[in-house]
Amino acid sequence: MAAHGASAAAASVLAAVVAAVVVCSSVLPRALASDPSPLQDFCVADKLSNVFVNGFVCKNPKQVTANDFFFRGLNVAGNTMNAQGSAVTPVTVVELPGLNTLGISLARIDFAPNGGQNPPHTHPRATEVLTVVQGTLLVGFVTSNQNGNQLVSRQLGEGDVFVFPMGLIHFQVTQGGWGCSHQQWFHALLSEPLVPLNIAIYKKK
Repeated sequence: MAAHGASAAAASVLAAVVAAVVVCSSVLPRALASDPSPLQDFCVADKLSNVFVNGFVCKNPKQVTANDFFFRGLNVAGNTMNAQGSAVTPVTVVELPGLNTLGISLARIDFAPNGGQNPPHTHPRATEVLTVVQGTLLVGFVTSNQNGNQLVSRQLGEGDVFVFPMGLIHFQVTQGGWGCSHQQWFHALLSEPLVPLNIAIYKKK
């Protein structure tokens, strides 16, 4: 009789533990997540397709050539004779179809001397890594409300690298008499063309 009672008590405790685990697993936030792995070696963008998806559909692999993974032109300086004094040469999935689904794109930006700028903007789904090739550049970003909207800024020279965290407002501007050209990499979560969101700045009268 005592053994039967102990067995029943153990079963009751086990049932209570299982119930608690089920309740906790349904209430606690799920922290395990990741981007899905590619289902094929590559997914070259089929820009002629009429199918509308979040990105581009894949081109038939049998029709893929080396040119789908090739871009020429980053050696050509952009025209900085404009109001911002800068020119962007993008290399996104639009220019390089082989980037489709790879989550990365890049661009060359040329700046005019004495105030050429890439005005404050943000990339909601991308981290940006910038490398200065020539000249000097003042760069910076502003932290979120959580961190008190602090300005993180410094001057860069040739060969310097600076990272702008995903989603934070950031800028680049030339200083002094140097012209400057640099390349920047956008480590995107999505492979569509990265359209920056410009930030409007108003002055008090």
